[in-house]
Amino acid sequence: MELRQAQFERQLAAEPLRPVYLIAGSEPLLVQEAADAVRARARDEGYGEREVYDAESGFDWNSLSRGLASMSLFASRRLFDLRLPSGKPGKDGSEALREYCDNPPPDTVLLITCQDWSRNHAGKWSEAIARAGHMLPVYPLKAHELGDWLQRRLRSRGLLATPDAVRRLADRVEGNLLAAAQEVDKLALLAGGRGEAIDLAQMEQLVADSSRFDVFALVDAALAGESARAVRMLAALRAEGEQVAGLMPMVAREVLALCALSRAAEDGRLMAAMREARVWESKQATYRRAAERHPPARWEAFAGECGRIDRSAKGRGDGDPWLQLERLLVAIADGRARRLLAS
Repeated sequence: MELRQAQFERQLAAEPLRPVYLIAGSEPLLVQEAADAVRARARDEGYGEREVYDAESGFDWNSLSRGLASMSLFASRRLFDLRLPSGKPGKDGSEALREYCDNPPPDTVLLITCQDWSRNHAGKWSEAIARAGHMLPVYPLKAHELGDWLQRRLRSRGLLATPDAVRRLADRVEGNLLAAAQEVDKLALLAGGRGEAIDLAQMEQLVADSSRFDVFALVDAALAGESARAVRMLAALRAEGEQVAGLMPMVAREVLALCALSRAAEDGRLMAAMREARVWESKQATYRRAAERHPPARWEAFAGECGRIDRSAKGRGDGDPWLQLERLLVAIADGRARRLLAS
């Protein structure tokens, strides 16, 4: 059955675990928390063994089928955790997943998480999952949905807030759900147990300005493909008195990391490379899309451009370093804008 978030939470709490769950979408926090809820419920129900599979390009689907069919030596109940970043299992994967759903073995749960999802990803395999278990498509929150999401999260932490206070919190986090979750957790520590709603003035005092534009958020915006937001953030950093020379080490570090990740993506081992690089699970979808947006040669060209910008910022090169950095960020965010670097 295809469920919405609230339905998924109610059914997960009220009924026995289904044989299969598909949780898919490009909002890392929501996907991760929904999958964590399934894992926690599985632990509570005695699923003592967990096997993790990363279904990257070239994945041997027979290995999953063999694992699902084998007997466990350590636990009578098992959870199989399948990471399918692209949301596209291909012909072999579709067949393997349909076969599992048609005849799921007892005391087994298959949890599938995807970092990308749209109607174009759906097929007979996802229809089989919806029949045998539950499917939760996770879509990014729209601007008008953020306030309700924040209210629910505040209530889950035992907090109340006035509508004006919630709107200010939404303004501060600027749609970044990871930042929003961190701020709500901090509010629970600072204001928990007071028993009264947090008003606008109190919210101003308690919440840090999470929408302050720093270099980490700047690079994240470019990697996420948000060119307009990256340009706006860069302008704000300049207005705050930052210098290009101080921004470039972080920019260069991320570009060099993407050089390696894009090469790994071509070899079909991107997930393994991200684990080796210790990329947080919540940021893996962003890094995957960035690595696949440009070929390795272009990321290497971006790395060379970082050196040129750094020299200009330190007075050892020609041109306006702010304009050069803006062009680099736009080129990273949008493959169609790469010619900007040649102008």
